[in-house]
Amino acid sequence: MSTPFPFQDRHTLADDGDEFTFCSTCAFSQACLAEGMDKSGLRNLHMLVEHTGPLHAGEHVFRAGDPFEAIAAVRSGTVKTYTIDRDGREHVLGFHFPGEVIGLDGIDGDRYPCNAVALDTVMLCRFSFPKISVLAAQLPGLQRHLFRLLSRNMGRAALLAGDWTADQRMAAFLMGLSRRLAARGFSPHRFQLTMARTDIGNYLRLAPETVSRVLRRFQKDGLLAIDRRDVELLDPAGLEALAEPLMRG
Repeated sequence: MSTPFPFQDRHTLADDGDEFTFCSTCAFSQACLAEGMDKSGLRNLHMLVEHTGPLHAGEHVFRAGDPFEAIAAVRSGTVKTYTIDRDGREHVLGFHFPGEVIGLDGIDGDRYPCNAVALDTVMLCRFSFPKISVLAAQLPGLQRHLFRLLSRNMGRAALLAGDWTADQRMAAFLMGLSRRLAARGFSPHRFQLTMARTDIGNYLRLAPETVSRVLRRFQKDGLLAIDRRDVELLDPAGLEALAEPLMRG
């Protein structure tokens, strides 16, 4: 694969919109528009929004134990969430892309329970959670959207709980990325794995060498083409069939 990947465009800064239109990767625009309110009608909300960044690879958005005051929407780049156990081992909880929200797991308590770190150059929108909660109570659509985001995070974690094979886990991971990127207007078939193999393995509960071996096998079987971190899904239906038991429902 010698041609550049269109998905690399997501490393550029997001479109900030204007007085009337939301940012191109706004995590809440659909919910607000469903309430019949455009950006100009939501000045109360957008006065609460703080554009932060750029954060560079390795810089933290927040750390476990920091006071919980806000949630953040990723505008560009990739954020990894993780915890460290008592023995100092890292456990990857997830990867978050433009249009997705981090920090929701801090709602049940007054401190963040995990760490969030930039994997590449990251731009964020930071929302004061106490104030957005008040607004959500006034806008049922926004409140439902927050609940959907919470349930989606729980659903992704549940995928890893079953006794699945390495092939099934990797296929589900790839198809999950594909769906999430497609929902934000990015290519569902050509993208970058911005996370390291060790992080993917940690997240999927697989050894890094198993991750590399499964990807090589997928490439040999014609399911995908991979060049370092650049991936092209050649047979999405085949990957979907492998992933189906995990993604059912």
